[in-house]
Amino acid sequence: MKALSLNILDITQNSLRAGADEICISISESVAADSYCIKIKDNGSGIPVDILKSITDPFVTTRTTRNIGMGLPLFKYHTELTGGKLQINSVEGKGTEVTANLSFSHFDRQPLGDIVGVLIILIAANPAVDFIYTHVTDHGEYTFSTRETKEYLGVNTLYERGLLEDLAGMIAVNLMEIEVTGVVYKEIV
Repeated sequence: MKALSLNILDITQNSLRAGADEICISISESVAADSYCIKIKDNGSGIPVDILKSITDPFVTTRTTRNIGMGLPLFKYHTELTGGKLQINSVEGKGTEVTANLSFSHFDRQPLGDIVGVLIILIAANPAVDFIYTHVTDHGEYTFSTRETKEYLGVNTLYERGLLEDLAGMIAVNLMEIEVTGVVYKEIV
């Protein structure tokens, strides 16, 4: 994976497979503190204790369709390339939290990539899931919640194309206001 947003998409897919109906994605980046933290927390089924200790091994997976899983091992690898650490906490029946702490300025830290596109894909493909996205920089904080957005608009789903395009633009503008680095938005075609 060439961008951190793709790691986020992959880990979030794990949360969805675990039956999560609320997923919190947060990014905290600080040039001043030379830190970059990504956290994905869900209320899914959690990871069994016997698997949790070796979950970053590519040959350990809970999937039944194949017996290899590269998402967490790749995320761990890219995190450790920057001198960082990947931490996974999980409780069966309550959910999982994946936290990657990276060095902001490290040469090997991948760019964030198209986080807005990833969020829009997740929202469009999973209308029954509540997503909360928080992004914190040295210059501010932005939070987007699908639940709050639906309540504000008086709708049950955010699936309509025009609405998704508007949401993408709104999220992108808010992220630019807090000076997020890298590509944050590609127009939906």
